[in-house]
Amino acid sequence: MYYPDELIEEVRNRNDIVDVISGYVKLQKKGSSYFGLCPFHNEKSPSFSVSPQKQMYYCFGCGAGGNVITFLMEYENFSFREALENLAERAGVTLPRQEMTGQMKKEADLKSRLLEIQKEAAKYFYYQLKSGAGKNGYDYLKDRQLTDQTITAFGLGYALPYPNNLYHYLKNKGYSDQELQESGLVRIEERGAYDKFWNRVMFPIMDVNNRVIGFGGRVMGDGTPKYLNSPETKIFDKSRNLYGLNLARRSRRPYLLICEGYMDVISMHQAGFNNAVASLGTAFTLQHGALIKRYTQEVVLCYDSDGAGVKAALRAIPILKEAGLSIRVLNMRPYKDPDEFIKNLGPEAFEERIDQAQNSFLFEIHALQGGYDMADPEQKTRFYHEAAKKLLEFPEELERSNYIDAVSRKFMIPRDSLIKLVNQMGASFGGVQPSQKPKSGIQSAREKEDGFRQSQRLLLTWLSEEPEAYGRISGIIEPSDFTVDLYRRIAELLFAQLTEGQVNPGQILNHFINDEEEYKDAARVFHTRLEYLETKEEKNRAFRETVIRVKKNSLDAASRAVTDIKEFQKIIAAQAALQDLHISLD
Repeated sequence: MYYPDELIEEVRNRNDIVDVISGYVKLQKKGSSYFGLCPFHNEKSPSFSVSPQKQMYYCFGCGAGGNVITFLMEYENFSFREALENLAERAGVTLPRQEMTGQMKKEADLKSRLLEIQKEAAKYFYYQLKSGAGKNGYDYLKDRQLTDQTITAFGLGYALPYPNNLYHYLKNKGYSDQELQESGLVRIEERGAYDKFWNRVMFPIMDVNNRVIGFGGRVMGDGTPKYLNSPETKIFDKSRNLYGLNLARRSRRPYLLICEGYMDVISMHQAGFNNAVASLGTAFTLQHGALIKRYTQEVVLCYDSDGAGVKAALRAIPILKEAGLSIRVLNMRPYKDPDEFIKNLGPEAFEERIDQAQNSFLFEIHALQGGYDMADPEQKTRFYHEAAKKLLEFPEELERSNYIDAVSRKFMIPRDSLIKLVNQMGASFGGVQPSQKPKSGIQSAREKEDGFRQSQRLLLTWLSEEPEAYGRISGIIEPSDFTVDLYRRIAELLFAQLTEGQVNPGQILNHFINDEEEYKDAARVFHTRLEYLETKEEKNRAFRETVIRVKKNSLDAASRAVTDIKEFQKIIAAQAALQDLHISLD
């Protein structure tokens, strides 16, 4: 859906960014801005800034930044249209129904058709499971002690042991070969069309809105691979979806249980643990972490108790921490997975294990200890050193002290010795400086280029924060003097606003919303930190040097491109005149 710039700006203006973000992040006013803990990465001290004047947010820790629209896009995983419609409804703005462009309509129609195909396939697989032809699949699920109610709740099905039954069924429903190929359910070749899934128990994968977007299939018998998932399509992104989340997000439990497979999720829901989810045949990603953060602050990892499960947990922990989640790890020994545990010991015992789940850091230390022979004094000492090194991950002294106490008790390391070792390692790491290598000409050129970029970014920041400075550079600096393409485009928009007497950085960002990297760089422009300058003289000198540096770089670039001798002489004269330029903020 296309919306004009004026309407987008109206929606943005009628949603104060502080009010909106306060619904997600606890903010505290400091000076002219508000600060809180960044929702996009894990941090202990607030570096997330929200400016009511600029109507922008920016994290000085991770670099996330933008306006109220992009905040919803990032936090809620919304598309631009979804974020705009959400904010419009919040502000009471009626968005007109507009005609899509031809390309937009084509893409929307395709996604709609793909969703229809997945739904039809799910109905087909479910019907086959409940028919006589699906006896093998049905018996398998009953052997796994699933009830008919659970089978229905998860829409489980069966793909017949023939290579193109689903293809013919969907073709008869009116779908084209191109659409079926795009669906990921069918492979079209010169020799014919073949189903992606056959002779498998089928697990429909649903998004949080309960729409079927893909499938997982468990082979019957000894075929390979044992589990097979739909490929990624225009409606199915494995890194942004979790199996069972459509049901788990409605759970009243204050945490999510994360396990490895479909059957674990299903058996846990059947046992009353309706907050269980699983990743879709892929490792955990930051997008998964951000998705989970929308629904809870805490997760309990319920991965298999074997070596592969331990490794998977160790990989997931730092990613989930980065998302700002609190993590515990469940011990299921002597059983391998949640399904096996619950069948043998029951839901009550599983609930007790959840209550006893281990802090993720202590789990990491325990896994670290497993790599050493604690009967060998040398290896035991190496383990102590590695544990001390890991404790240095906590920058806050009080938190580090608490974990030192816990590690000392649990792993029987003398507390005083551990503190001394941690302090020694901290001092050692902090005191070692990397050797300085001679700088090459390439390095010098890069540093020079970075310096010019910084000056251009700094001048744009200065003009956005102190609009009165625009009058001081009028006739000296033009948008064309910004040699970095992004900065030149920002300058064109900013200079136009300055001419009209109203600076609006949040509105400028709308022009870069379709390119994620450009958007981040543009947001960074308006949050470059100005050096702290104690006196008016120092501030004026810094401003003059910044202006001269931007202009000099522009003239240098022009001199390298010019071929006319008279133009070249004008540039030389302008470069010389810079030395006598008198400019200040007074």
